[in-house]
Amino acid sequence: MGLKRKDLLAISDLSVEDIELILTTAESLKEVGGRDIKKVPALRGKTVVNLFFEPSTRTRTSFELAAKRLSADVINFSPSTSSVVKGETLIDTARNIESMQADIIVLRHSSPGAAEHLARFVRSSVINAGDGWHAHPTQALLDLYTIKEKKGKVEGLTVVIVGDVAHSRVARSNIAGLHKLGAEVRIVAPPTMLPLSVERLGAKVFYRFEDALIGADVIMMLRLQRERLGRALLPSIREYANLFCLTSDRLKLAKPEAIVMHPGPLNRGIEISPEVADGPAAVILDQVSNGVSVRMALMYLLSGTA
Repeated sequence: MGLKRKDLLAISDLSVEDIELILTTAESLKEVGGRDIKKVPALRGKTVVNLFFEPSTRTRTSFELAAKRLSADVINFSPSTSSVVKGETLIDTARNIESMQADIIVLRHSSPGAAEHLARFVRSSVINAGDGWHAHPTQALLDLYTIKEKKGKVEGLTVVIVGDVAHSRVARSNIAGLHKLGAEVRIVAPPTMLPLSVERLGAKVFYRFEDALIGADVIMMLRLQRERLGRALLPSIREYANLFCLTSDRLKLAKPEAIVMHPGPLNRGIEISPEVADGPAAVILDQVSNGVSVRMALMYLLSGTA
């Protein structure tokens, strides 16, 4: 049973049943990573193109590993060494790639809506690997998988998302996914890092970190996007760390068995202290590992071979 859709563009496009199918399939595929030969023939003969217009370590590598473990052929596209530098558009680039019989295009782009725009023009399945501040659906799926793996469920949990929500595609996708699966979501941030009409996100808003942490099951830290600090979002990084860094003392305010998440890359000592990042509550490396399984499941289910 596959997904009854061509593309994955946003979590909002998925039903609860779709999400559960992806997570269940990821669980069944996770054991492939523990084999001596980490391959299954599920996508043999298929071609996956990683079309990344923004820098990425975890996401691009995760998609590449996922495709290779399914025995697909993988092409990693680098705009800096392609015809993009000569003025070729995203659509023309993708159409040329598709003419070489690409089956799945994984797109990361700085423009919100780029993946949806591309999907209208190509027959290949398009997976959104992050588009501007808009969405990062596979990150949300791997986060949901990790929460369910560690806590046994998502429904009824209290999840706190901390940091620059206004500029975070990870936050938007996670809020949507967590709501679909029945979690209570709290967001905490300086007022300058909350989106306009924040109430539309459906999360409870806090301005004091300590208040948001009380009774939390999951704490999800967001990267402080220091490249945006020129917009006067904060007086200083030091002040942000004083108010919103997850330290051992702050972690004690959450439930004793609370888990700590972060999409990476970490700014140690700014969003999260080293002792918490490396401590027993952190599941950050589990997120990275689970990302491969979730992306394997997604490509398998979109390929039409499921």
